[in-house]
Amino acid sequence: MIGIPLRFKTAVALVLLGLLTLLAGIGQKTFWAPAETVTATASAGEAAPLTVIDQKLRTLEGGTVTIKVKGEGSFLLAAGRPDDVDAWVGKTAHNTVTGLSDDKKTLQVKHTDGEASAPTPAGSDLWVSTENASGEMDYTWSAPADGDWSLLLAADGKKPAPSSVSMTFPNDTSMPWAVPLMVLGVLLILAGGALLVLKPKGGAPRDGGSSDNGSAGKASDKQGSLFARRARAKAAAKAGERSSSARLSVVVAATTAVVLAGGAAAAQASTSSAPASTSSESAAPTTSASAAPAASGTPVVLDAQFRRILEQVASATAAGDAAKDAKKLAARVAGTELEVRTQNYKIRSRVASYDARMPVRSTKLLTTVVTDKREWPRSVMAVTQGEGNVVPQLLTVVQNSPRENYKLVGTSPLQPGTTFPAIVRGGTESLAAGDKSGLLYSGQEALAGLADRLTKSNSTFKSKLVEGESSPYIADTLSYQADIVKDGVDGKFAFTHKVVPESTVVFRTEDGGALVLGRLTFNFDGTPKAEGDKLSIGNDAAVLAGGKETTTGMVLKFAESVAVYVPPAASKDPMKLVAATRGLVGASFK
Repeated sequence: MIGIPLRFKTAVALVLLGLLTLLAGIGQKTFWAPAETVTATASAGEAAPLTVIDQKLRTLEGGTVTIKVKGEGSFLLAAGRPDDVDAWVGKTAHNTVTGLSDDKKTLQVKHTDGEASAPTPAGSDLWVSTENASGEMDYTWSAPADGDWSLLLAADGKKPAPSSVSMTFPNDTSMPWAVPLMVLGVLLILAGGALLVLKPKGGAPRDGGSSDNGSAGKASDKQGSLFARRARAKAAAKAGERSSSARLSVVVAATTAVVLAGGAAAAQASTSSAPASTSSESAAPTTSASAAPAASGTPVVLDAQFRRILEQVASATAAGDAAKDAKKLAARVAGTELEVRTQNYKIRSRVASYDARMPVRSTKLLTTVVTDKREWPRSVMAVTQGEGNVVPQLLTVVQNSPRENYKLVGTSPLQPGTTFPAIVRGGTESLAAGDKSGLLYSGQEALAGLADRLTKSNSTFKSKLVEGESSPYIADTLSYQADIVKDGVDGKFAFTHKVVPESTVVFRTEDGGALVLGRLTFNFDGTPKAEGDKLSIGNDAAVLAGGKETTTGMVLKFAESVAVYVPPAASKDPMKLVAATRGLVGASFK
């Protein structure tokens, strides 16, 4: 009975093993593959008016994160820098979504006790974007710019914030053994097929000859030799078959070892590149209250935020100007500009010929100056020129605290013929008023020099602070004061220009110098020379003083909004007046 050759058995076994291995590899990429996403849900916790979603969750698992929020009634979701969110939350009680559980099914939430309510976060200038919803919201969490971003959930600051929050993260779908198994399966199938068609090598060796001892002996020897040759040929064939199978087995074994080694390396690489543990002890992000401040060099507002702020400032100012109603300015105008426009409206309501304040435009934004100083108060500046503006004007906008919005505190037209200094658009250094680092003069010294220059025709700053030939603010001011003294034969007059220290803002320029903005108070004091002499004031001042003539004396008060360029310390150039204007803010009799 003839048995099945070993070579055939080996080939069939290799093919079957290869098919199973190939199927296992394909299965890891198809029906055994893990889900592409994983969803985690926040457990119901203690109610709070605010919920913070920590910035680390956006990049915890890599890829895009989607958020589903359910709540009662209307609520909003706001995106902002982590330090801005923390500053706005302040001491208010809140919940913070900090991380994922080990099985990635639960969001970890930490409750922080505090004040029971907060103002509504709607409309805050801190948010780069907001989403409003009623009942339910689906949100795709993407970064509006480089850096870290946190999220804030709230209803109106008094009602509990939505507590039903789920987040869907990308899941690790890598199967490091899939490709090695598929490759190994194909190799095993090919090996089995090759073994079926492979012919064994080798044959019966030739007989070495026999002795000639007679015819009978020769015949007997021939017959024995024939049987021997057949036996040896059969044995040689089997040995050749075994040798071929052995050689093929060695090749398959070596190939398998290489593939398995590659698979082990791939598995190790996959393991080493996988996200770190998400357990609460080892990788849970810090809570909102303890999050690290944003990195130095991060601008306090993005361009889109600044444009939105500027539009609202311009809208409020336009409404106030049109109605001559200072109440309409309150939401977006403060400081010097609120004072000047309030008095301007009062005068214009009585003196039709009195000039209106230069309108604030946002349509043509020439440049922005944004600080990277993230403490409050924060100051930013815009250079705009719109319809009704003969020259560009500088707008200084300040945010005094996290829960307040930016307000316009100063406007001043750019001096004709003056070149605005280059300032880094992506966020520049903001210096303290007394900081002289790398500068010829500190901001405080620069404004004090301008005040002296405007007060005295022989000021020691005459050659140290100049203006362009077509920018005669200093020259006109000195000429105005000299004419008053010359023409006012019945009075004694004194003029002072003094710095208002708290108004000083300093931005570093690209060349290492600085742009200094601030306010000077210009006082015009007049006293009659002799008893019975009278002093007269203009119609505009008369509105504020309550009359046009006085025998006791008078004081006029102007607010001056100015900007001065200070060169770097190594420069031999003088300071330059970049922008200046003044407005009457007070008039009284002694």
